[in-house]
Amino acid sequence: MEKNETIEYILVGVFAILILFNQLQISDLNSAIKGKSSFSFSSVFSGSDDLSSVDISKIQNTMQSYAALFPINDIKTPQDAVAILIPTGTPEYGATMGVSFDDPVGSLAKLARAQPALLQGLTPEQKARFLNLASMPVGISCEYCCGVGPVGIRKDGSSACGCQHNPAMLSVTMWLMQNTDYSDAQILKEALRWKALFFPQKVVGEVTKIAGGDTSSLSELPGMVGGC
Repeated sequence: MEKNETIEYILVGVFAILILFNQLQISDLNSAIKGKSSFSFSSVFSGSDDLSSVDISKIQNTMQSYAALFPINDIKTPQDAVAILIPTGTPEYGATMGVSFDDPVGSLAKLARAQPALLQGLTPEQKARFLNLASMPVGISCEYCCGVGPVGIRKDGSSACGCQHNPAMLSVTMWLMQNTDYSDAQILKEALRWKALFFPQKVVGEVTKIAGGDTSSLSELPGMVGGC
């Protein structure tokens, strides 16, 4: 086989992978990044982690949130970051909510639609807690598609952006406050998992950089899952 032909085949293969990404086949991230089907993602629900020592009030931006809530010291390559940050399977609240990490587009739509009703259904105590957490610069927002920054709510708790990603993350936050006994740190970590699922390239890239890892293969990750 001629060298030019080989290069053409490689480019075709890469293009096919990117199409699969854009079709939201998140399970193919493994093959695209590492080229081996044996690599598996972490799908452990974050609520089981011990985050009791995390002081959210000291966090000043999204990347500090990831650094505080995820084991970034274990990240040396994008593969490591994907395994740690991007979830698969169904979280323990998923069946009740009707969402799954394996259906990012369908889950995104359901979560976005639920946001107004969830906000209206908050008790005064729950709303105060929600406003406190979501108004901190911790990353509960669509900052990687719409540029609203790490805070995605208005003063009344409504979404500061009309895209689907922002209200979806707010819905995760509110629902967990209403239906679980998770701490703010646990809730934030779960919201950030969805954020990584919605914006794989940006989150994996930035976290890998602050961890001091290699970012050479990041172009193979989709920039955004779902429409903006």
